Amino acid sequence: MARRPLVSILIPAYNAKLWLRDALRSAMAQTWEPKEIIVVDDGSSDGTLEIAREFESAQVRVIANEHLGAAASRNKALQMSRGDYIQYLDADDVLAPDKIEMQMRALGSSPDKRILVSGSFGKFLYRYYRTTFTPTALWCDLSPLEWLVRKMQFNLFMQTGTWLVSRELAEAAGPWDTRLLGDDDGEYFCRVLLASQEVRFVPEARVYYREAGPGRLSYIGQSDEKMVAQWLSMELHIRYIRSLEDSDRVRAACVNYLQNWVHFFHPDRPDLVNKAADMAHSLGGGLKINPSWKHSIFASVFGEKRAKGAQVFLTKVKYNCRQSLDKALYQVENFRAEEKSENPAKLKGVPENILAPRK
Repeated sequence: MARRPLVSILIPAYNAKLWLRDALRSAMAQTWEPKEIIVVDDGSSDGTLEIAREFESAQVRVIANEHLGAAASRNKALQMSRGDYIQYLDADDVLAPDKIEMQMRALGSSPDKRILVSGSFGKFLYRYYRTTFTPTALWCDLSPLEWLVRKMQFNLFMQTGTWLVSRELAEAAGPWDTRLLGDDDGEYFCRVLLASQEVRFVPEARVYYREAGPGRLSYIGQSDEKMVAQWLSMELHIRYIRSLEDSDRVRAACVNYLQNWVHFFHPDRPDLVNKAADMAHSLGGGLKINPSWKHSIFASVFGEKRAKGAQVFLTKVKYNCRQSLDKALYQVENFRAEEKSENPAKLKGVPENILAPRK
């Protein structure tokens, strides 16, 4: 009988003490065998490494690394892995138990290693059993070119954990770009797509994506380093898609992509705003800075930079309020479920062996 493909589940972890156990439990609960799990601790200072080592076994390897960033941690994990297929999993996210098995089944018994597989994802804060899955234009089988056009035209994305990547595609794509402080996954999977023959979407393969708000790696705010890294990623995105096709439709998608992101550079980096405008012009389009009316009023009184600072601050406040409320409701609902000897995960269709109620 043919050997079943080994799947490597790779988890970069940095100061993820609160969530790592959930991610590891969901990796260990995967129904697909054989599998290996590799955790690379990126120089955490909050006890993340100690939690990871609680799970060490013949199937779970833990590697301690100096703090070099998520991309470097993923490169290290990939280097140490042996799998025929690669499953990336962020340390605060959760896989449904049959996520990998559903995708492997969709590939068939003699899979073409150039097929890239994706799945569905939904967002949550604490109450994972209330996760909603909202389809987008990327939730279907697509050619690599069509996938990139839709991503850039409509400002869409697929969460990192949704992908299942063959070893061949991973090697063709090359390493994660350690220069990118944010959107490193977007740029990396562009290169995976370039090496792919097709994208096969498996709706039953689910990922539970924990919203990190302004604390997430990809959040730019007023970070000068992240603005520079984001512009680099945008330049690479446009280069990649035009290498597949340089049609009017592709150029229009690139202009929309620039328009969706240019406001992140305003007003802190006018040089990047100008670069984006020049690129849009070369593609046959133009860009506009379209602030909200609230921002415009605040900026007219206090100036553009203070207005953006206030916007960043309010974003953090709103997220913290949402998170605190969801945490409180999570604790109340778990308390009531325990009184009734019921697990809310079971009631909401999330297998109870993924997550244990957090006291």
